[in-house]
Amino acid sequence: MPGHHPARSRRTTERKGDVRERVILDTCEALLARKGYDAMTVGDIAQGAGITRGALYFYFGSKQEVVTALVARTVEHLWERSRATAQTDEPRQAIAAAMRRTVELWNEHGLVMRTAIDLSLSVPEIGELWSRTADLFITAITAVLERAGVQPGTEPEHASAMARALCWMIERTFYHASQESRETLQNASSTCEHIWLISAGLTT
Repeated sequence: MPGHHPARSRRTTERKGDVRERVILDTCEALLARKGYDAMTVGDIAQGAGITRGALYFYFGSKQEVVTALVARTVEHLWERSRATAQTDEPRQAIAAAMRRTVELWNEHGLVMRTAIDLSLSVPEIGELWSRTADLFITAITAVLERAGVQPGTEPEHASAMARALCWMIERTFYHASQESRETLQNASSTCEHIWLISAGLTT
């Protein structure tokens, strides 16, 4: 039928666009490791992705936009992990699973996470993404603490306030440990997990 062909072409174009965008973001992540955010240029990203600078501008308006999209792609995985944590019933299992998933993501994309933290104050879009990520983690941690018997509420000793402190402790601990080695990150994660268990009253 006549109306079908344009729609099919559009879908094909979108798929090609998705692939091209993924290549651009993968290139950006590799360049962050090799050059760092400040030294990396739009030209470097375009060259690494095998496209012209003009073609890159079809997808992203600046280096900052590319990095913001890369952060968005990465934190989506974090959001999935926090949702999974919130939905796990048994608190000990939830805590162990949350820390395991978070370590996996920091091992895979630690540089992007550190870049997100570094830029969160100067790039509003990245700050918003990171703030939303923290809020989702805090919600998940709160749910686990409450299931473990910690009193709901916002007072300093209540689940919500404790969850906020735990979230930022984990973020800062992982930020530093991930720069050293996988072993350091694993050890730091074990410490954070231990503190979370103590906070939840789950140590024997």
